[in-house]
Amino acid sequence: MTYRTSPPFRAEHVGSLLRPAELLEARDANSRGELSAQRLRGVEDHCIREIVSDQEKIGFKAVTDGEFRRTYFHIDFLERLEGVTVKGGIPVKFRGAQGEVDFAPPRLEVTGKLRHVGGIQTADFTFLKGTTTRVTKVCIPSPTMVHFRGGRAAIDTEAYPDLDEFFDDLAQCYRDEIAALAAVGCRYVQLDDTNLAYLCDDTMRQGALQRGDDPRELPRTYAKLINDSIRGRPADMTIGIHLCRGNFQSAWVAEGGYDPVAEILFNEIDVDGFFLEYDDHRSGSFEPLRFVPRNKIVVLGLLTSKVGDLEPKDELKHRIDDATQYLDLEQICLSPQCGFSSTVHGNRVTQQDQDAKLKLVVETAAEVWG
Repeated sequence: MTYRTSPPFRAEHVGSLLRPAELLEARDANSRGELSAQRLRGVEDHCIREIVSDQEKIGFKAVTDGEFRRTYFHIDFLERLEGVTVKGGIPVKFRGAQGEVDFAPPRLEVTGKLRHVGGIQTADFTFLKGTTTRVTKVCIPSPTMVHFRGGRAAIDTEAYPDLDEFFDDLAQCYRDEIAALAAVGCRYVQLDDTNLAYLCDDTMRQGALQRGDDPRELPRTYAKLINDSIRGRPADMTIGIHLCRGNFQSAWVAEGGYDPVAEILFNEIDVDGFFLEYDDHRSGSFEPLRFVPRNKIVVLGLLTSKVGDLEPKDELKHRIDDATQYLDLEQICLSPQCGFSSTVHGNRVTQQDQDAKLKLVVETAAEVWG
């Protein structure tokens, strides 16, 4: 077996990491008007340098900035697009081992024509690239995040009487951002997508129907949107997509195996790798992986980022072996099932828990693939 020399690597993580206390305190001070934006960025810079060093020491070949400059994995990016407005929140009941968690993440509406008005992640990427000699991964929300939760009702009919034009403009915004990232040297991008995984959940599928969307057709609509969004990327740029069933303070929203979306997901979306949640029964079996083409990589999210208990290494190896019933071992990599802090709030685990999980990923990958 071979260790991969290009991303996705055998040992990966999804991107977001727990914010250190120093950073959380600085963010609070900034929100109270006691710390300037410039000084807050200085604290962010310091904390990012430290978390990059930690990732290097653990042994990751690709590093991220932990999403330390963000409040949410998606809102901070999407609100920078002209035509996108944040309004109120969408009440959601997250479920976890410690019971239900009520949360109302900000709601997005399209209130005008969509336009990319300048690099969104370029400055952050440039700083990250300057902190390391490792491959640097940029995580951005999937373009589907602008559509799914609101549907037609959240898209201004004067700006977009025709939804095809909405999808075309949204894809152009993403092509512009990816081109801007490429121009400053980025060659590894991860799209974070909850919606293709939500479409594996019967309740979520029913919600889509109530909004006027056909859950049987949405995967194909989204495949086209994603493909249009990444069309024209440099030949040497790796793009992966991470599917998530919800990740807030160790709680989740959706459940269900990949069966309803698998054939379209794996065969019609032109990405290089799929980061898939497989940490518990909510993700179903490995059987849908039979649809994965031989030229695609699957990063199995076998370790949970939601609780601190460490998975036995032998159990991880056994599950990787189970997955090889449907995939060649050369097509498989390993990661936690999601980030440790998809929002600034973070999961209910400690920094020590996080480090132990990340070390376990690297150690297990080294033992499996050499």
